[in-house]
Amino acid sequence: MTLSIRTKLFLTLLLAGALVVVGVLGFVHWSFQRGLVELAQSRQQERIAAVVERLAERYRQDGGWQRLRADRRLWLALLLGQAERLHAGRGPGEGRSHTPGWLRFAAGPQGEWPPTRLPGMPGPDEAAHRSLALRLMLVDADGSPIYARPELLPGTARFPVQVDGRAVGEVALIAGPSISEGLEVRFLERQTLAILIIALAMTALSAALAFPLARRLVRPLRELQASTRRLAGGDFGARVAVGTDDELGRLGRDFNALAQTLECNEQARRRWVADISHELRTPLAVLRAEIEALQDGVRPLERAAVDALHADTLRLGRLVDDLYELAMSDLGALTYRKEPTDPAEVLARDVDAFSARFAAAGLGLRLEDRVGAPLALSADAHRLSQLFRNLLRNSLQYTDPGGGLLVRLGREADALVIDFRDTAPGVPEDALPRLFERLYRVDASRSRATGGAGLGLAICRNIVEAHGGQIRAQAAPEGGLWVQVRLPLT
Repeated sequence: MTLSIRTKLFLTLLLAGALVVVGVLGFVHWSFQRGLVELAQSRQQERIAAVVERLAERYRQDGGWQRLRADRRLWLALLLGQAERLHAGRGPGEGRSHTPGWLRFAAGPQGEWPPTRLPGMPGPDEAAHRSLALRLMLVDADGSPIYARPELLPGTARFPVQVDGRAVGEVALIAGPSISEGLEVRFLERQTLAILIIALAMTALSAALAFPLARRLVRPLRELQASTRRLAGGDFGARVAVGTDDELGRLGRDFNALAQTLECNEQARRRWVADISHELRTPLAVLRAEIEALQDGVRPLERAAVDALHADTLRLGRLVDDLYELAMSDLGALTYRKEPTDPAEVLARDVDAFSARFAAAGLGLRLEDRVGAPLALSADAHRLSQLFRNLLRNSLQYTDPGGGLLVRLGREADALVIDFRDTAPGVPEDALPRLFERLYRVDASRSRATGGAGLGLAICRNIVEAHGGQIRAQAAPEGGLWVQVRLPLT
C-alpha cells in the first residue's frame, strides 16, 4: 500500500513531535530521579552521621561496647534515635511504641543482626527492601562484629566511630537502593506516572497539530497536481495560485512559467501551421490556375507560359527547402563542422559574389574591414557563408533602387561585430523585434512579389545562436535596416 504525501508528512511531523516530547520528558525524568537520589543519599549520610555520633556518645558514657553488646534493645534505640527515652527509664511499652513491630522482634535475645527473616519483611535477604536501620552493622576497633554478620561485611561502606580522636569502631553500611524510603519510592512512582501521562498527552497534541499542518502543506501540491493534469489534457491556460515565497511557491511559479511557455509554443505552432498552409496554398493556387488556363485554351501554350510555370515551381521549391532547413535548424540537426576560420575571408567572398547582382539592381555594395589582421574563429565556414548570403539577399530584395548596403567588419573586446546597414525603406519600430520570427514579413499583404517566405532571418538567427553569438535589428542611420551580428572570438 502506497502512502500519500499527506500521510507521510503527517507521520513525519508526528514522529518528530513524539521524539521531542519523549526526549524532553525523558531528560526531565532522569534529572528529577537523579536529584531525588542525591537528596536521598544526602539524607542517608545525615542519618548515618547521627547514628555514628550517638554510638560515640554511648561509648564515651559506658567506657566501651560491653553494655551495648549485652543490650540489643539499646542498639535498636541508638539506631532509631530513641536512646534518650530508654535512658530516661520510660516504660517498655512506651519505648516500643515508636518501633515497628518487625524491628521490635529483633530486640529479643535470639537471632543475628541484621535478622535473616522478620515478620512483615518482603522476603529473606532482599536488601533492596530493607530500611536503613537493618542495613547498618557495628564492629569494634579490631573489626570484630558487635552487631554484624561476618559474611555481609566484605564490600560494605565503613564510617569510623571516634572518641577523643581515637577510632573505637566502625559502622558498616550494607549496599542497597539509593531510594529506600516508602514515601520517596511512592513519590517517584507517582512522578513517573505523571510524566508518562504528560508524554501521552503531548503526543496526542502533536498528532492534533500535525494533521491540519500536513493538510495545509500538501494543499499547494494538490493544486499543482490538478493543474498538471489540466495541462497534460491540453488546457494550456492552467495556472496555480502562488501565495508564498518558499520552495512550494517557487515550484508554483516555475509551473506557471512552464505553462506560459507551452501556451506560447502552442500559439506559435498554430500560427506556424497556418502560415505554412498560406505560403503553400498561394503558389499552388497560382500553378493550378495557370495550368487550367492552358488546358482550357484561355492562354496559349507558348514558351512564356512555360517559363512562368517554371519560375513558380522554383519559388515553391525554394520555399520547401527553406522550411526543411529551418525545421532541421530548430531540431539541431544541421551539421556544424567547426574549425579555425577567418570570417573576414568568407565575408569578402560572399560580397564579391553579390556585387554583380547589386549593380544590376542599381544598388551600391561596400565592404569595410576595420580589423585588418586575420582572425581565428571556431566556426563552420559553410554556415557562416549561408548567414552572410541570407543577409545580403535580404538587403538586395528590399532596398529601393539608387540606395545601397554597407557591410562593416569590426572587433569589440572578445567579439567579432559584423554590421549590415542598408538604405530606405526602413522597418517600423514595432516590427523590429519580430523580424527574426519565422514566416514574418513586414508587409501585411504577404505578397510573394515583394519578398520571400520570411524564413531567411529566422535561419540566420539559428546559425548565429549555434555559434554562440547574438543577432539583433535596429533602424539604420542611412534610413534602412541595420542588422548586427556578434560572434565570440575563441
